[in-house]
Amino acid sequence: MAFYSYTPCDALKPYVQHLAISETVNESTYKVLPGTGLVIGFQYKGRLSLIENGKLTPLDTSGITGLHDSYRMFSNSAGMGTVLVYFKEAGAPAFFNQPIHELFRESVSLDNFMLRSELLIIEERLCAANTPMEKIAVVEQFLSSRLKKPEQDKLVLAALALIHASKGTIKIKELSKRLHISQSPLEKRFRQAVGTSPKKFASVVRLKQAIHSFSPKHSLTSLGYEAGFYDQAHFIKEFKHFTGETPEAFFAQP
Repeated sequence: MAFYSYTPCDALKPYVQHLAISETVNESTYKVLPGTGLVIGFQYKGRLSLIENGKLTPLDTSGITGLHDSYRMFSNSAGMGTVLVYFKEAGAPAFFNQPIHELFRESVSLDNFMLRSELLIIEERLCAANTPMEKIAVVEQFLSSRLKKPEQDKLVLAALALIHASKGTIKIKELSKRLHISQSPLEKRFRQAVGTSPKKFASVVRLKQAIHSFSPKHSLTSLGYEAGFYDQAHFIKEFKHFTGETPEAFFAQP
């Protein structure tokens, strides 16, 4: 697999983390762990399928994936090529009128957000583009045409900063207290901007941090404690839900 990452143009930088082109030569099956931002994928060649309970479900050529709190398995055909858009946390609402929290644990076609005729034009332009930079330019033009430039919710941005500063261990009660707002309106505004609840988002941050901070010098028990789990059984359960494997099996891999 070849994977190339690109910095977005200046107009998109406040909302888009990066764009990427992924190309594969051979058919393969692979796992994707949860991230903290929504993702759009444009397949300009080949097909991608989601594997659930041993069943392959072909995905649409152009689709958007909401936040997930558990791993997913995919299978790609030989010779597949995809342009990917990785949004920043709270960045996707700048491009879509539809409520993005409804995309939690979902992957849907982009024609749910725009006219199918418009989407076909973009897909045709991607297939006609000869170089990776030309393909990136097509997607950037698409995003720029949809950019509404709304004011980002400063309260939500502050909540995101506090969650990351705590490495995902902050309790929602403490979060609302620090932000001087009750839990209900905080959760509503957070879901609208980020795509899931503060509690679910913090859980993703916490487990991603645990994976990132792992070292063979430390025990898995201490890793669980550092991640805010005071019960090892709970840590193992949450970790397996997140990665599909126990911590011991996950970290035993190269």
